[in-house]
Amino acid sequence: MATAIERVLSFIKEKEIDGVFFRKRSNFSWITEGKVNHIVNTTENGVADLLITADKKYCITSKMESARIHDEELAGLGYEFITPEWYEDQDAVVRELCSGKKVASDVPFGDFLDFGAQLTSLRYSLNEDEISRYRWLSLKAAKAVEATCREIEPGWTEYEIAAHLGSMVVKDGITPQVILVSTDERVFKYRHPIPTDKKLKNYAMIVICAEKSGLVANVTRFVHFGELPRELRENKQKLVQIDLAMNTATRPGAVIKDILQYGFDTYRKVGHGDDWRLLHQGGPTGYASREFLATPEAEGTVQVNQAFAWNPAIKGIKSEDTILVREHENEFLTFTSEWVYIEVEHAGKKYLRPDILVR
Repeated sequence: MATAIERVLSFIKEKEIDGVFFRKRSNFSWITEGKVNHIVNTTENGVADLLITADKKYCITSKMESARIHDEELAGLGYEFITPEWYEDQDAVVRELCSGKKVASDVPFGDFLDFGAQLTSLRYSLNEDEISRYRWLSLKAAKAVEATCREIEPGWTEYEIAAHLGSMVVKDGITPQVILVSTDERVFKYRHPIPTDKKLKNYAMIVICAEKSGLVANVTRFVHFGELPRELRENKQKLVQIDLAMNTATRPGAVIKDILQYGFDTYRKVGHGDDWRLLHQGGPTGYASREFLATPEAEGTVQVNQAFAWNPAIKGIKSEDTILVREHENEFLTFTSEWVYIEVEHAGKKYLRPDILVR
């Protein structure tokens, strides 16, 4: 399978351009096989830009950042460094370097060609090295969420639950892009709940989007203290049908908006025809928590070795795992075999899908 650089060089040749400019931190990690160029965790763009031409590779970053980027990120990768002072205009340096050239960019930048979406699509199909790193990350993320569900106690605040989960991944160099926690009535009221100071009584939803080396693993689990109420017992059985409908339909060549429609049809089948309107349903993942959200008008088909994270939800319960679309069958990257599962038969095959942990 072609490397990221090989894909970019093919893109340059196909589009008949002089080069491609990368500023997004996700693309930096993709191009460099897992290296990083950010300082602030909450920014989409990094502090070191890359310019790839048919015969050269440049890194443009300030002198302040260049030593670490050179020694710890790009050593041996053949990049020529261009290093303005920290107080100088890095954009002006980029413009001068690209003067007279026809350059595509992954971000809006002057008169550069805006090929952001097309450039992003080059990274959808993962190679075996990326898949190996993704498996490691996905298991770490899932085990951290599941351990948190086992270890928290009633009386903990949602902030404390989030801090506990965060500490379990940060020690492995993993950045939690998203941590969502809701407890008790908040699970039923809000589909996208950030943590608060509310204390846990009986029920908690715990979510992480965990990033390392550019790749992002997404996982959700639930824990309930005491016997499950009837509504949750019924809804978890309904949700697993929607979950499997979407995950099993995500096969090479499938039209993404058709998978979404299949999910909508299953929502109606289980008696929750409008619940999909209350939360986006996910879509392709990989170098972003979602490369884009699947919508009824979304373009695109599923590729071999592409990752997806669907997140259907009905009242009080949601499903979310990271899957990898392989040639013969899908691989649930966030399956640990250490959780509690619902065994379900779908299209003649048995599946284990996450249950609610009852403590």
